[in-house]
Amino acid sequence: MQSRLPFHFILITLVLNAMGIGIIMPVMPDLIRDVTGTDLAHATIWGGVLATSFAVMQFLFSPLIGSLSDRFGRRPVLLASLLVVTLDYLLMATANTIWLLLAARIIGGIATATQSTASALMADVSAPAEKAKNFALTSAAFGLGFVLGPVLGGVLGSYGPRAPFLAAAALTAANFAFGWLVMRESLPAGLRRPFEWHRANPLGALRHIARLPGLGPLLLVVFLNQIAFFVYPSIWAYFTRARYGWSPAMVGYSLALFGLSMVLVQGWLIRPILARLGERGTVFLGFSIEILSFLLIALIPNGLIVLALTPLSALGGIAGPALQAILSHRVAPDQQGELQGLLASIGSLGMILSPLIMTQTFAFFSSPAAPLHLPGAPFLLSALLIGTCILILRRALGALSVTEGT
Repeated sequence: MQSRLPFHFILITLVLNAMGIGIIMPVMPDLIRDVTGTDLAHATIWGGVLATSFAVMQFLFSPLIGSLSDRFGRRPVLLASLLVVTLDYLLMATANTIWLLLAARIIGGIATATQSTASALMADVSAPAEKAKNFALTSAAFGLGFVLGPVLGGVLGSYGPRAPFLAAAALTAANFAFGWLVMRESLPAGLRRPFEWHRANPLGALRHIARLPGLGPLLLVVFLNQIAFFVYPSIWAYFTRARYGWSPAMVGYSLALFGLSMVLVQGWLIRPILARLGERGTVFLGFSIEILSFLLIALIPNGLIVLALTPLSALGGIAGPALQAILSHRVAPDQQGELQGLLASIGSLGMILSPLIMTQTFAFFSSPAAPLHLPGAPFLLSALLIGTCILILRRALGALSVTEGT
C-alpha cells in the first residue's frame, strides 16, 4: 500500500488542478462584479480576460516547468507548485481590485502548468506496457475534478464569492502536506539533463522534439485533436440553448454527466480496449467514435437523444492517452518532462484557439443572415478535423517502428 501512495498523490494533484478551474466558475461573475462594481456584461468581458491570461500562461510555461523537472527532479517542482497555488488561492480570496485578480490568474496559470511534470512522473514509474493505461488514469482524474469543481463551487458560493477560494487553498495545502510525506523522487540523478533555455519554451521544445523521427506529424495530430475536442466547453452552453432550449441547470447536468462518463471510460473501460487493440488500434477507434459522435450531435434535433449519447462522446477520449503513450515511447527518460510540457502547451494552445474558432463558427451559422441555419456547424468542423487526424496518423504511424507493449 505504501508504494502506491505517490501514485495516488499524482492523481489527487491532477484532480485538484481540474477542480481549481471548475470550483471558481460559479462564483467568478459575482467576484468580478464585487471588485469592479460593474454590471454583468462588463464582468463577462473581464472574465474572458482572466480565463485567456490563465490559458496563455499555461501555454508559455508548461515546457519550462517540464524542463525544470528534467533537471531538478519531479518532487521539488510539484511541491513548489502546490505551495504557490495555495498562496494564489488565498490571494484571490482576499483580492479587492481587478488587477490583483488578474495577477492571481497569471500566477495560477504558471503554477498549475505542472500537468507536464505529473505526466512525466507517471511515465517514470510506468512500465512501457502500462503507460497508456496510467495516462488514461490522469485523464480520469481530470474528469473527476471537472465534475467535483463546479458542484463544490456552487455549494460554497452560497456562503459568498470568496468561500470557494478558501476551500481550494485548504485542499491544496493538505495535498502539499500529503505529497511532502509520501512522494519520493522518480527521476534518478544519473538520468537528469542540463537545463537549456532554448528548449524551455514552446517553440524551442517543439523544434527539438519534432526533430525525432516521426514525432512532428504526431504532434500535429495532438494539436488538431485538442482543437476539435474543446468544442464541448467552447460551445456547448450556447449550442444546447439555441438548439434545444436547455436551461443553465440542464447544461450543468449534461456537463457533469460528461465528466462522469470520462471518469468511467478513462479509469476502467480503456484497459480492456488497449489489451485487445493495442495503442495504435485504440487511437483509431477513439477517433472514429469522435467523428460519429460529432456528426450525431450536429444533426440530431432531439436534445434527450443527444444527452443519451454523452457516454459515446466520452468514449472517443480513449484516443488521447493512447496517442500520448505512443509519443512517450519515442523519447528518452531525460526528455519525458520536456515532451509532457510540450503536450501541455499544445493543449493550452487548443484551449486558446478552439473557443475563438468554434464560437465564430457558431455565430456565423446561427445568425439570422446565415446562408444556412446550422447551430451544429462547430461539431461538423470538429468531425472534419478528426478526419484529418486519421489521414495524418495513418501515414505517420506507417513509418514508425515503435513497440506498443501490448
